[in-house]
Amino acid sequence: MGNTGRDGNMEIENIERENVEQNGVGGSVEMNRLPPWKEQITFRGLVSSVIIGIIYSVIVQKLNLTTGLIPNLNVSAALLAFVFVQTWTKLLSKAGIVSKPFTRQENTVIQTCAVACYSIAVGGGFGSYLLGLNRRTYELAGVDTEGNTPGSTKEPGLVWMTGFLFVTSFVGLLALVPLRKIMIIDYKLPYPSGTATAVLINGFHTPKGDKMAKKQVHGFMKYFSFSFLWAGFQWFYAGGEQCGFVQFPTFGLKAWKNTFYFDFSMTYIGAGMICSHLVNLSLLLGAVLSWGIMWPLIKGLKGEWFPATLSESSMKSVNGYKVFVSIALILGDGLYNFLKILYFTGSSIHTKLNKKDLTTDEVSIDPNLPLDERRRNEVFIRDKIPIWVACVGYILFSIISIIVIPMMFPQLKWYYIVVAYMIAPSLSFCNAYGAGLTDMNMAYNYGKVALFVLAAVAGKHDGVVAGLVGCGLIKSIVSISSDLMHDLKTGHLTFTSPRSMIVSQAIGTAIGCVVAPLTFFLFYKAFDVGNPNGEYKVPYAIIYRNMAILGVQGFSALPQHCLDLCYAFFSFAIAANLLRDFGPKKMSKYVPLPMAMAVPFLVGAYFAIDMCMGSLIVFVWHKLKHNKASLMVPAVASGLICGDGLWILPSSILALAKLDSVTLWMQSRCLV
Repeated sequence: MGNTGRDGNMEIENIERENVEQNGVGGSVEMNRLPPWKEQITFRGLVSSVIIGIIYSVIVQKLNLTTGLIPNLNVSAALLAFVFVQTWTKLLSKAGIVSKPFTRQENTVIQTCAVACYSIAVGGGFGSYLLGLNRRTYELAGVDTEGNTPGSTKEPGLVWMTGFLFVTSFVGLLALVPLRKIMIIDYKLPYPSGTATAVLINGFHTPKGDKMAKKQVHGFMKYFSFSFLWAGFQWFYAGGEQCGFVQFPTFGLKAWKNTFYFDFSMTYIGAGMICSHLVNLSLLLGAVLSWGIMWPLIKGLKGEWFPATLSESSMKSVNGYKVFVSIALILGDGLYNFLKILYFTGSSIHTKLNKKDLTTDEVSIDPNLPLDERRRNEVFIRDKIPIWVACVGYILFSIISIIVIPMMFPQLKWYYIVVAYMIAPSLSFCNAYGAGLTDMNMAYNYGKVALFVLAAVAGKHDGVVAGLVGCGLIKSIVSISSDLMHDLKTGHLTFTSPRSMIVSQAIGTAIGCVVAPLTFFLFYKAFDVGNPNGEYKVPYAIIYRNMAILGVQGFSALPQHCLDLCYAFFSFAIAANLLRDFGPKKMSKYVPLPMAMAVPFLVGAYFAIDMCMGSLIVFVWHKLKHNKASLMVPAVASGLICGDGLWILPSSILALAKLDSVTLWMQSRCLV
């Protein structure tokens, strides 16, 4: 079988126009001569995936090390994949070289591979559990703190981090492969992010979509260029860490000292355009509540609540309140949603089991389904992955992890890992099912449960390391298996073979296991990563380490009156979620998100102001030109994020060369 020709494309377009209203995904029927799964994975696709994966790895690594808040970039990756291959084919056509048609299947495979690549940077623990092991985080947590033993550190290393990612990341790819038909076809789980990505890709590959795509590409390139040049301009006119536009006292010097300023960051503005207004307003509320009210008041109680001789960075001083109140909000929100998803998942499965028995891949497709959906299901089932391959692969990768991880971290005993891998598939199923219904990936909450359990079981000497590493182990399996289901949903709606999806996911994961540590060390060597007063605060590293300490020693780690505040904010997180789920609709839609509120408690208010600026831009744009805004917001936001993110590469190289804007300016003056 070959690629669909022009006549076939015209027939497909007619079918799409007929089905666009009834199937809700832009009409995705490619009924004639679908390319075999091997032809869906192309050389140009792999090159594009690597480039996109590297760009987004740098972007999310910056977000990891600054705020820890990362928007969903799947749709953006699909758009960038379309831009790359269209540019590739146009350049070749100008050179007189005829290239294969660019299909939606290839677009889907590129997006899947690229997302798998940068997802390792997102969930690899570089801004949380892995960096929580280093010496600096150990010192910030308090060297005299019980349970925070000197032997509970491991400095970042390129070799061991890469090895750790390789032995932990591939298990999750195989955990839920036998259940893919049940999740996608039988239960018809919506997977909103996967569906949204499929809608975009299907839209690109129609005549009308081609015109829309050209507008989006033009908008992307325009704002990408602006963002890149603006980042360079900001860098050149900065005279140090607390100088220039990034530290501009927008609301006055007193507000600036309490982190209330607009830092002109295109990354956060773009992220704010992608995130919902509720997330951004929750961030702002958390910033006002913490840096505007609580921390100035607690600083005024120096000498009463904590010794006046302690520095603000001490965990027994103001920093302790910042960290543990953040933890209380995160745990309250996480526990509520964890139990909610478990209940929702269990009740939904129980209802479906009462209606019908679960089917298998061998069962025939229901002939009463619409033609469009029937074709999708046939393609989805045709290129199946044998169950025995998934089971053998899962066992093999598990054995490798059980052998290798205790060699890296002797504190995490091999039998802990055996138990973890025995329960991981059931946790992965619960998480993937819940994500399919709500679009919420709860992997970090499963990881936190493992963190507390392992920290308590391993004891004071080994508890911190065992908890942090075990958290990463569970989180990695649960998160990757959920991400795979999102991508399989996209593939189902775009007629992409599941086999090519899983292979591209594996390739992207392998690339990410190499790229993610490299991009991390780009930041780690070039910038002051982990400095609580610098740009790269890495808030979740200290949070995760203190969670492990809390698991080891209990509440004795908290400074005076901090436990009362933690109870209050934990209760607030539970109450806010209850009000959102069971309160009147008019009121519930305005209830803030505790998880979002927790981030500025430790990081500061500046990025919340940037992200609210992004929401303001979207709001005004929709009011003035609603149709254009709906089309262009994802492209403009992606351009702002990518342009600013790409500037990290030259600025890092300059920083590694010990060059800054002041040095270059002085050198230019000397030359004159």
